[in-house]
Amino acid sequence: MTDLSGRIALVTGAGTGIGKGIAIELAACGAKVAIHYNSSDAGAKDTEARIRALGGECMLVQADVSRKQEIDRMAEQVIERFGGIDILVNNAALQMNIGLFEYDESAYDQLMHVNLKGYWQCMQAVIPSMKARGKGRIVIISSVHSKRPTDFDPVYAMTKGGMRMLCRESALELARYNITVNAVEPGAVDVGKKSGKPRDIIPDEVAGEAVTKPRDVLLRKFPMGRIGLPQDVGQLVCYLSSDASDFMTGSAIRLDGASMLF
Repeated sequence: MTDLSGRIALVTGAGTGIGKGIAIELAACGAKVAIHYNSSDAGAKDTEARIRALGGECMLVQADVSRKQEIDRMAEQVIERFGGIDILVNNAALQMNIGLFEYDESAYDQLMHVNLKGYWQCMQAVIPSMKARGKGRIVIISSVHSKRPTDFDPVYAMTKGGMRMLCRESALELARYNITVNAVEPGAVDVGKKSGKPRDIIPDEVAGEAVTKPRDVLLRKFPMGRIGLPQDVGQLVCYLSSDASDFMTGSAIRLDGASMLF
């Protein structure tokens, strides 16, 4: 198992889904974890309980990542409690699942402020601590839709494309400080709820949903016979947060069980 003993990680959106899985995996590898949430109070407390059951050390921190002052407060609270931040996992994001002409200016701004501006400003908030510590790891949780269009939410896909370039640009600028920036681009992940359109339901043995397509068609979309799990993403994040990834920066790693190959 990857050893992250003594590292301090901040995971945004860690009350549910992928963020919960990442926070638990980081704690299992020995990191102290700051569990960020906005409105998922019960979910964040469940993440906290699971980490404590592993014998891990963690804290809860609430913030609206669309607001800079709340992001700055969040970072300050983590630094005050744990003494610094070594790892930032930018994961908190929105997905509206509406079409191009269903978006109004308010919905567009909300998505951009959380998914893109929020990632950028979270990075700005933690980088001074990483510089002071002489090292840092930033992991951006993006999506295969940074490259492949969706058929259910074009503005969501736009933010994911922006995340890929944010990763590349910041990797160049931060390399001199021994801070790496990498992106994980998951495909479909079982987070306990469906996203996208109803026709994208997967087999019942995978996510507890009814089968709506012939199995051979589903296997063409999911060649490994299942979709991803939050711990799949978490294990990759642990690697990217470790010393083993010292020379990897500016990379976007697709994690989709080969579904993008079709």
